[in-house]
Amino acid sequence: MNWIPLTDSKQLLEIIERSNSPSVRAVLIFKHSTRCSISSMALHRLESSWIEDETVPTYYLDLITYRSISDALATSYSIEHQSPQVLIIKNEKCIYTNSHNGIRSNAIVEAIVR
Repeated sequence: MNWIPLTDSKQLLEIIERSNSPSVRAVLIFKHSTRCSISSMALHRLESSWIEDETVPTYYLDLITYRSISDALATSYSIEHQSPQVLIIKNEKCIYTNSHNGIRSNAIVEAIVR
């Protein structure tokens, strides 16, 4: 996957703007705990099954290093923090979230095309 590292809270505004762009179907954010084997498994499963799509920018958030950004996401989108966790942002709203073994590329694609 062509991950965009999510390392600065200012990027949250960029994500909102991109989620509204006519050339972007949705924005994917993957929240990863580098200390968790379940998170590593979910990341590997997503990366091995994801079909690259230029209309879906993919952001990678290292939760250990940037926990404050994860907290800001939880507050902004009124979602519970989980790890690992995937969020789909479309038109400024979180339209899909899942965690752990629920992170599956086919379910993510279905949420995007709805």
